[in-house]
Amino acid sequence: MVIAIVGATGLVGRTFLKVLEEENIEIDQLYLYASSRSAGKELLFKDKKYVVLELNEDNIKDKHIDFALFSAGGETSLYFAKVFTKYGTVVVDNSSAWRMDDLVPLVVPEVNLDHIHDELLIANPNCSTIQSVLPLKVLDDHFTLKSVNYTTFQAVSGSGVKGIEDLERTRNGLHPTNYPHPIFNNVLPHIDSFLENGYTKEEIKMIFETRKILSNNELPVTATCVRVPVENSHSVEIYVELEKEFSVKEVRKLLNEFDGITVLDDPQNNVYPLAANAKGTNDVFVGRIRKDLNNPQKLHLFCVADNIRKGAALNAVQIVKALMKRSETNV
Repeated sequence: MVIAIVGATGLVGRTFLKVLEEENIEIDQLYLYASSRSAGKELLFKDKKYVVLELNEDNIKDKHIDFALFSAGGETSLYFAKVFTKYGTVVVDNSSAWRMDDLVPLVVPEVNLDHIHDELLIANPNCSTIQSVLPLKVLDDHFTLKSVNYTTFQAVSGSGVKGIEDLERTRNGLHPTNYPHPIFNNVLPHIDSFLENGYTKEEIKMIFETRKILSNNELPVTATCVRVPVENSHSVEIYVELEKEFSVKEVRKLLNEFDGITVLDDPQNNVYPLAANAKGTNDVFVGRIRKDLNNPQKLHLFCVADNIRKGAALNAVQIVKALMKRSETNV
């Protein structure tokens, strides 16, 4: 098994290495790629040092790579994903470059692994979308979704190292270099650029990605995405309307039985999902499950997950593991 990581020196790239080691995937050969600025650096994987290669076709074409995990930005993915697939490599891309391409499956393994057939290019969804569609899958399967309304509270690590640095800079009274306003002791209702309709690109991503993953292009979805002064782990308030009758007890039970979800929902004892507790973990934590006071067919819930792990690196590695298992089964 030959695996490559593209964008290996970045925040998600390094987490790819950590998750691959934790998941104990048997790797015969590992290749690490980054820009010319980072080429030559050494990274550690399973107590062995690997030299980072410059990302160019000459360093790819003769490597016989089975899987490539990408976290190198949209422009890089648009070009180099096709370079890898040209040589028969399965690419799992973490950028937004391919997510809405009709020919590219957008996959969260617990939800829609069956969307992958024989494609060589697979897209990882937006981090907030990934954690949200797990509970939405449960609700849709059992009660049928009529509408979805998101409000996100997204950690600065969603902006990569620059976001984390801005939190530290503004905590120390310095001007931000990444965000338009200080993020320390502040909340920014602004993630990615604004569109003419008043939504941000991040909000539009969540809307259309949710529909694609759940195979329902007519599903009414809306979102408000907010950046908060938390280093890691995104939180999302999900407000849905369901077609079928439901009880909170039944919802809680079904969610807790679903792979990848842990229910923390005992508010009387202050038990609910916390960003601080999700950091470094793999599950999506769901709580504050309650019916709407004004409409018994509407439901509120609050979910939290580590955006660098389940929201990026882990989800991609889970896709690779599932495809490896599928390949072994078909042999």
